[in-house]
Amino acid sequence: MNALESAWTRDASDPASERLDTLFRAHYGRLARVVGRIVHDQAEAEEIAVDVFVKWRGHPAAHGDGAEGWLYRTAVRAALDRWRRARRWARVAGVLAHVGIAPRTPEELHGEDVERRQVRTVLAALRQRQATVLLLWAEDLSYAEIAAAAGIQPSSVGSLLRRSQDAFKKEYEARYGHAS
Repeated sequence: MNALESAWTRDASDPASERLDTLFRAHYGRLARVVGRIVHDQAEAEEIAVDVFVKWRGHPAAHGDGAEGWLYRTAVRAALDRWRRARRWARVAGVLAHVGIAPRTPEELHGEDVERRQVRTVLAALRQRQATVLLLWAEDLSYAEIAAAAGIQPSSVGSLLRRSQDAFKKEYEARYGHAS
């Protein structure tokens, strides 16, 4: 027996069960139509409507004179929540579609590996200080941190970095014919 059945089939002599049955018969159709106007999917609307009745069954404070109002208010809120969630996911899916969060193909993985090997080869061909400055800069270290690690003055980092970038580009193009 699932949660819906267990919530629905409690003691039949219980006044709450009788009230639930009466409310369900009187309001289910209209409640599902109201929810359907919000979510624009009749199956989902019916599911939300049933969920609201199950919630009502487990919420004794709602069993008084205002039960009908509680049912409609809760159903509309649940429908709006589902509608908003669907819109959010649609926006996320739209963004992800443009970003291209698809699994990488073996060709792409191989291409990245080839490019990584090319970059390592070019870095090995540069002077050690130039390669060090480029690697530290690629790790987003500050100029002061780069200067301390490379053993140079902080005021020299910018010009050394620029010369290192130029040397890298020249060596890469000489070896592979294009800059990536």
